[in-house]
Amino acid sequence: MSGIAIFHDNFAQMGGAERVAEALTEALPGASLHTTLAARAKLIPALRDRDIRTTWMQHLPQPGRFYRHYFMLYPFAIEGADLRRYDLIVSSCFGYAKGIRKRPDAVHVCYCYTPMRWVWRHDDYVAREPFSGLQRRVLSWLLPALRRWDLRAADRPDFYLTSSEVVAERIRRCYGRDAIVVPPPIELARFHIGRRPGRSYLVVSRLVPYKRIDLAIRACNLLGRDLVIIGEGPDRRRLEALAGPTVTFLGRQPDAVVNDALANCAGLIFPGEEDFGLAPLEANASGRPVIAWRGGGATETVRDGVTGVFFDEATPESVAAAIERAEGIDWRPADLRAHAASYDRPVFINRIREFLSSVSPAARSAAAHG
Repeated sequence: MSGIAIFHDNFAQMGGAERVAEALTEALPGASLHTTLAARAKLIPALRDRDIRTTWMQHLPQPGRFYRHYFMLYPFAIEGADLRRYDLIVSSCFGYAKGIRKRPDAVHVCYCYTPMRWVWRHDDYVAREPFSGLQRRVLSWLLPALRRWDLRAADRPDFYLTSSEVVAERIRRCYGRDAIVVPPPIELARFHIGRRPGRSYLVVSRLVPYKRIDLAIRACNLLGRDLVIIGEGPDRRRLEALAGPTVTFLGRQPDAVVNDALANCAGLIFPGEEDFGLAPLEANASGRPVIAWRGGGATETVRDGVTGVFFDEATPESVAAAIERAEGIDWRPADLRAHAASYDRPVFINRIREFLSSVSPAARSAAAHG
């Protein structure tokens, strides 16, 4: 019995957690990749072309579309997954994967993005997703059983890693477990510094209420500043109704368009609270500053007055004041990019390998033969 397995909750979309899971496959090139279900068409080629081993959930109707509706089935799929042959299991978990079972002598390391949000931060989760009234009631009825399972599952990993001190404290509060912070990676080489900063501010985000994009819009309305919004989501119609003549919505755009927008903007506005938030670092990698809410993961990645500026009140006036403060600072693009470089993908991969080698003979053996 030997080997290493990576188990990700599900590959039903391509977001930050999936990019971290893909980076884990580079850190552990010989590992087998597992999940509950996968919608390959939504994945980047580095994941889409891999051998991804799924569970019986893959055979449910339209798993890539209805994966959220199956939320009470994931514990059964996780409990039934047989990973007993592996000496090291790395779970990539925003919900269920930490519950994977292992042999008593194997090592399980969980990279936890957050305790199960729909259980531990129910109101926050409901605000993030466009649920109907009936769906919300059903979710509230089922939560007690799901919470009991989640607490049992939280005891199974031997070690926890996570993205930020904010989430580490949440893991400590919900599960009574300590977590080591290994910030997720950015792809530094993907971004470039523009010839000169533009006049337009930028938002790159899903258009959902908790992102507080309304604050960015209202602030730019107040100041008469140009604002470009890249992203799509259920909140778009409401946001468009708030927007003045200087605000432009581009919808979802390919990476090349996003990269150019970051390189040529006056600055990125990051008005919501996130567990980590890659966008501020991607803006810095493009040589541009960030105007961010002083909360969540941004407090760990934005250096006030050095790589961006904070605003302290969730009001358009507070955002507007931060924009004006940023406009008075002589930003040095090379220094901003140097800050972002400390979060580059090779840094993440090296930190993951070093930690896993310190706790697992299988990881040490893989590194020796890598």
